[in-house]
Amino acid sequence: AAISSSDFRRANTRMNKLYYKEQDLTNKRVLMRVDYNVPLKDGQIESNTRITATLPTLRHIIAQAGAKLVLMSHLGRPDGKPKPECSLAICAEELRKLLPGVTVHFVPDCLAAAGTIESMHAGEICLLENLRYYGEEERNDAEFARKLAAYGDVFINDAFGTAHRAHASTEGVTHFFQGRCYAGDLMKRELDYLGDAVYAPVHPFVVILGGAKIADKIKVVENLVQKCDKLLIGGGMAYTFLKAQGKEIGRCLLQGDKIRMCQRLLAQYKDKIVLPVDGKYTAQVDFKNRRVPGPVVECDVDHIPADMEACDIGSRTVELFSGIIQGARTVVWNGPVGIFEIEPFNQGTQAIARAVQHATAQGAKCVIGGGDSESAIKQAKLENVGHISTGGGASLEFLEGKPMPGIASLTSKTA
Repeated sequence: AAISSSDFRRANTRMNKLYYKEQDLTNKRVLMRVDYNVPLKDGQIESNTRITATLPTLRHIIAQAGAKLVLMSHLGRPDGKPKPECSLAICAEELRKLLPGVTVHFVPDCLAAAGTIESMHAGEICLLENLRYYGEEERNDAEFARKLAAYGDVFINDAFGTAHRAHASTEGVTHFFQGRCYAGDLMKRELDYLGDAVYAPVHPFVVILGGAKIADKIKVVENLVQKCDKLLIGGGMAYTFLKAQGKEIGRCLLQGDKIRMCQRLLAQYKDKIVLPVDGKYTAQVDFKNRRVPGPVVECDVDHIPADMEACDIGSRTVELFSGIIQGARTVVWNGPVGIFEIEPFNQGTQAIARAVQHATAQGAKCVIGGGDSESAIKQAKLENVGHISTGGGASLEFLEGKPMPGIASLTSKTA
């Protein structure tokens, strides 16, 4: 299927951005937005993946002659005032451990860093305290952005996870760096994978959408169903579509106000949308203790027990979906197709993960939305399953085709 001219323009706007490694950073103060919103447990970093993912970029910058690096991020939801449990000091300490021999400064007020930056030596790093200690950050206050921008000669955005927000540190600062706003490694990788998948896919292009509610993914459905060859729908959201076909769905999740919309989509894209043909059902799920107290029934979607709800796709659907995925050249997957946190309802999602892994091994470009899809892959202990997006909400909005202020504001290539 051909890509429309508007898609080409949008793809160009999103991905044709200047890349920091192609710029001269000699003797530059580099202001860089990172995503150090790490998970914490009992006051300790539970996973440092978001920090380690930035290390190649950090090392490259501080290796440039005379370069100083200033990092800024948010952590948690401090709601415009200092909260010790949201301090980035713990991330500064983690950086010191990960970069032995590199001096890492920490400034406990993001608007009081000028003196520290001035006295820094080349090759040193300064991490600012949580930007969201100031409400001006999320309000994209111009004066707040100007003060942050004063810390740098050039700006790099490597925080794709916040690129869908027009905040002072993602969009506001760019107005003070005309022609000097660059994509970092993580940003470029996300744009390369997501951009190619959404705007220049190699066909057959297969989209897999799961999760509980159709309302959460409807904009993704409406955007991608126009571009893909097959749209596989699993999880709780599939049952509003099945109800729209006139099926009795027992106590399965239903969003009644979306039935007409599902009927319209099914009528318009009946050759593209693929729904489950069977599933696993039970009367009750004990989420608190992660167990199923009663019997589990596997049956086709025409015979769902009236007193049961869906918890996973069935074996025939696994076979149907897997066959379609394994013939794909481009795959986008967002959301589990069952309650994967509880056995035995993780089997469908793990089967999808294995099919995506197989497609990747066969040369397909596969992009997996983070969050639950990523957790399911880790649970299955699978590797080499394509690109796992770090974006969360940003990935979802990219798939919806929404404008991304943190990307649009980066400097575009002129050639």
